[in-house]
Amino acid sequence: MASKVVIVGGGVIGSSVAYFLRASDPTVAVTVIERDPSYARSSSALSAASIRQQFSTPLSIQMSLYGIEFLRSIGARLEVAGAQPSIDLHEGGYLFLATPAGEQTLRENHALQTRLGADIRLLDKDGLRQQFPWLNVDDLAAGAFGVSGEGWFDGYGLVQALRKKAQALGARYVHAEVVGVRRDGKKVTHVLTSDGEDYACDTLVNAAGAWARKVADMVGIDIPVFARRRSIFNVSSPAKLTKCPLLIDPTGVYFRPEGRTYICGTSPAADNDPDDLPLDQVDHALFDEVIWPTLANRVPEFEALRVENCWSGYYEYNVLDQNAIIGRHPDVENCIFANGFSGHGLQQGPATGRGVSELILNGKYTSLDLSALSWTRVLENRPIVEKNIV
Repeated sequence: MASKVVIVGGGVIGSSVAYFLRASDPTVAVTVIERDPSYARSSSALSAASIRQQFSTPLSIQMSLYGIEFLRSIGARLEVAGAQPSIDLHEGGYLFLATPAGEQTLRENHALQTRLGADIRLLDKDGLRQQFPWLNVDDLAAGAFGVSGEGWFDGYGLVQALRKKAQALGARYVHAEVVGVRRDGKKVTHVLTSDGEDYACDTLVNAAGAWARKVADMVGIDIPVFARRRSIFNVSSPAKLTKCPLLIDPTGVYFRPEGRTYICGTSPAADNDPDDLPLDQVDHALFDEVIWPTLANRVPEFEALRVENCWSGYYEYNVLDQNAIIGRHPDVENCIFANGFSGHGLQQGPATGRGVSELILNGKYTSLDLSALSWTRVLENRPIVEKNIV
C-alpha cells in the first residue's frame, strides 16, 4: 500500500484518481500538482464534453457504462458541505450514421453494445426519416441511436466538482509545474517543481493530459502520446431540429445542440495533423472546406449557418491506437500512467480514477479490469482496433 501518492495533473483524470483514493482510504496522503488551476488550456474544459457507449471494444463500452452511472449520481457522490454539484447532464443520445459500406460494422457494433447493456436502437433508413425528419437520409443505410445513457454535459463543471470533493476528502492541490523527478533504480522517489519544492512519493501518477509525454520523459519513458489540436465551432442557424442528438456523420463530422446554437467539429486529415500546434489558433479552413459542406448536405436547413464562436483544445492523442494507456511501465515500478485518451478522457475519467486507485491500494483491479489498456500492448506493438474513433 502506498502512503504518499503524487498525481501530476489535476484535470478530470488526476482529480478522479485523487477522489477515489481519498474516498477509499483516507490514510493515503494525496498531492495533486496542477500547472494551471484555472484549467484555461485543459482538455477537460475545452472539449465537446460528451459520453457514449457506442464503441466497438467491450472495455470502452464498459468504462462508459460506469461513466454514465457516475455522472447521473454526481450530486450525491460529490456533495460538499451540503452543496450538490450539477453538470447539466443532457442524455440526448448519439446518432451514428452509416452508408451501405459501413452498415455491417454498425450492426456488429450494435450487437456488442446491447449485449453489454447499452441502450442503443438500430434504425433503418425509414426509421431515421421518421425519427429525424430534418435529416437527409438519401445515401444512408442505417443509424444507431443512444436512447439513454449517451449525451453531453458541462466538462469544466465535472472537473471542478471532482477537485472540490477530493479537496474536501483531504487531497492537497499544489499550483506548480513539474520540472523533474528523482529516481532510485526502478522507483521515483521525489517530484520536483518549478518553485524549488520537491515532493516525496511512494507512487507517482502521470495524469498530465496533453503534457503527458513531457512528464513521461522525466521518468525515462517514451510514451506514444502527443498533443493534437482539435477545433470546435459554435454555430447558429434558423434550423429547428426537434429532438436533436449528437450526430456523427459517416465522414466523421459531428454536431450537437448547445442551447439555441450548435457545436460542431471533426478531426483533420491524418496527413495534416501535426503535434503541439498552438491553441490560440483555429482551423477555419477545416470548417469552410469540410465541416460546413458536410453539415449542409446532411441537414439541408444547415445551409444557413453562422459561426458565433470557435476555440481549440488538445486531444492527448495515442498515436498507436487512440486508446488510453493505463498502468505501470516495467521500467518504473511505482509510476502509474493514465494517458492517451484521445478525446475520451471525460467519459472514461470515473472508471479510470476508480481503476487506478484500486491498482495503487490493492495492487490489482477489483471492479472493472483495465489491464487490456496496459503498457503490454504498447511494448509489443499490438494496437487495440477501435472502429468508432471520433
